Amino acid sequence: MRLTARVDYGLRAAAELAAAGDGPLKREHLADVQGIPHKFLETILLQLRRANIVRSQRGAEGGYWLARPAADITLADIIRALDGPLANVRGERPEDVKYIGAAAALQEVWIALRANERAVLEAVTLADVVSGRLPRSVAMMTEDPAAWE
Repeated sequence: MRLTARVDYGLRAAAELAAAGDGPLKREHLADVQGIPHKFLETILLQLRRANIVRSQRGAEGGYWLARPAADITLADIIRALDGPLANVRGERPEDVKYIGAAAALQEVWIALRANERAVLEAVTLADVVSGRLPRSVAMMTEDPAAWE
């Protein structure tokens, strides 16, 4: 799986918002704390607002905050808002891609890959990330030394 800079920055900004609680944070603060280019973050926050993941308010007392509790926002929600479906093949859903002959089983590989991505990304919420306590099913995967190579 390849995560774009947009997704990486979006996840990091959302984690900062989750850690802040209910109070709004300025875009400049989020960018500075996480080392995200200001203009790039502006576009990311707009996409997250359109996906109802963050809310915003203009003005001196304004800023950004999560639109719902951190425990209700999964990493998959953020990735989909910023980059679309978790797994696709040439822009198509894996179940819509057909292969013939020796390559026929590839469709099942792509579907299994998507299922495994979902098993992790839909299980982990922003609250999990901020607390540093990942779901046991996810944490167990990191206990295998081969996972780190």
